[in-house]
Amino acid sequence: MRDISVKALAKINLGLDVVRRREDGYHEVKMVMQTIHLFDRLEIARNDSGAITISTNLPFLPVNENNLVYKAAKLLIDEFGIADGIDVKLRKHIPVAAGMAGGSTDAAAVLYGMNRIFELGLTREELMRRGVKLGADVPYCVMRGTVLAEGIGEKLTPLPPMVKCPVLIAKPAVSVSTKFVYENLKLDDTTRHPDIDRLVEGIKENDLHKIAENMGNVLETVTIPNYPVIAEIKEHMMEYGAVLSMMSGSGPTVFGLFDSRKTAETAYEAMQKSGLAKQVYLTDIYNTARRYSEAHESSQKNTDS
Repeated sequence: MRDISVKALAKINLGLDVVRRREDGYHEVKMVMQTIHLFDRLEIARNDSGAITISTNLPFLPVNENNLVYKAAKLLIDEFGIADGIDVKLRKHIPVAAGMAGGSTDAAAVLYGMNRIFELGLTREELMRRGVKLGADVPYCVMRGTVLAEGIGEKLTPLPPMVKCPVLIAKPAVSVSTKFVYENLKLDDTTRHPDIDRLVEGIKENDLHKIAENMGNVLETVTIPNYPVIAEIKEHMMEYGAVLSMMSGSGPTVFGLFDSRKTAETAYEAMQKSGLAKQVYLTDIYNTARRYSEAHESSQKNTDS
């Protein structure tokens, strides 16, 4: 095999709780991560030069060793003594620095693609073990689906598939530092924590409204006061019929879950016109465990304004 085309799927957090800050500075979390059918496309091709080259549709992205795509490729090249290099054409749709694991899922896609191209014979679990060296979200992006993450995010437990429903994504024109959010997170007796256990029960019962009742993101207590537009987007989605809207990860992306495609399409059009978000997508839950190489067709709508 000389080349492969891979979809790198985004994630949202259906629930995100921070349990405590550890003495080593890391935070212990308990969260439910969910793959959605919004994706970047990577065209990966073997070359004879031994170099790792990256090209992308976004001129501000690094195309050197500062990109997780490069780091993922180099990790396998170094470990297996691969003489050839790879050329990666990365077309990004997942919002950058948005709490949706965009960089991590691209890295996971490279691990998968190189495993196929160079016939390394690595299992999914072996790819996940290598992925953790690149970032906490990379093993999940190899696994995908509906997953409970604990510890510092490295303890992954697959859950039953999430209810299939439309998902509206909106990212405002602000950037949020994950480091800033965690450094300013206050955990005390007044902190309202989402009930992740009841959220998991709702997923197991395949009940979208029970899921929505127990969703929550403790990091909103930091991000929203500093970026009020996040709250405005949440409110806008609810006004247009979302079962629930919430910030994903440390933000600033907001997503809304809908129980009707028609309602979701109306909300999508309204969000485009509102001017609240720079990037708006309408997609859906991706909840299968199929291989990356299988075809994943999407009715994804998008706009970059």
